[in-house]
Parts: sequence; C-alpha cells; structure tokens
Amino acid sequence: MEYCIQAWSPSLVKDKLLLENVQRRATKLVYGLQNKSYEDRLRILGLTTLETRGDLIETYKILHGKEDIDIGQLFKFRVNDHDLRGHEFKVYKQHNRLNTRKHFFSQRVIDSWNRLPSTVVDVTSVNAFKRKLDDLWKDMGI
Repeated sequence: MEYCIQAWSPSLVKDKLLLENVQRRATKLVYGLQNKSYEDRLRILGLTTLETRGDLIETYKILHGKEDIDIGQLFKFRVNDHDLRGHEFKVYKQHNRLNTRKHFFSQRVIDSWNRLPSTVVDVTSVNAFKRKLDDLWKDMGI
C-alpha cells in the first residue's frame, strides 16, 4: 500500500487555498509591490509559498521519525558512496510515467529537499529545522 498525502480532504485543500490567498493579499499591501507577480513579491520579501515550506517541514518529520509513517512507502534513500556533497537524508526521485504521480507529495518535495544543506537537515528538532530553513531562505534572498 502506498501513502498518498496528495489525496487531502476537500476541507484541507480549501483551508490551504484560503491561507495562501491571505499571503497573496498581504504581500500586495507592501508599498511598491502591488503590480508585481505573486512569485516576484515572495522573492523580494524573502518568503516562499506556504505549500513549499509545509512540504519541507513534513518531509523533515517523516525522515527523522517524528511521524508514524513508514518511510519506505514514501521515499527511497539515495545510495551513492562517492557522492560527498549534501546530507545523509538525500532521497531518490523515481521516474514517473503518469503526470498525476508527479504532483504527489512524495515526488514534488524531493528536489527542494535534496538541495538543502546538511546544516539545515541534520538538526534535532522540528523548531530548529524551521528556524534553519527560514535563515537559509533569508540568506539566499528567497
């Protein structure tokens, strides 16, 4: 059986859209950003979409055993002895034949997760991960 976090209940999807719309409207209130695209406003303000941040936090919890989920059902760890870059929690991205599978949580988060430095991924608590993630994005100007 494969877990599908993509299959959220309609009320959760609605809540996610409502929260994202609040962020969209709030970024338009900043002087000089009213006529810029949402993505540009986020970049200028050093923010990211709530979905991306939430996906990375949930991935941290799953891979560090803070959620009661079988990791093997969602992710396959990358096995590469000669790859000295990055962190030990890198996951393998499977090739997907179907477009619907590409948007599952377990697939859409992999690229962002694998790009994170070990200083962010190797922390011991969820709150420390959130702080390190926000600091990284601030330093990167995201």
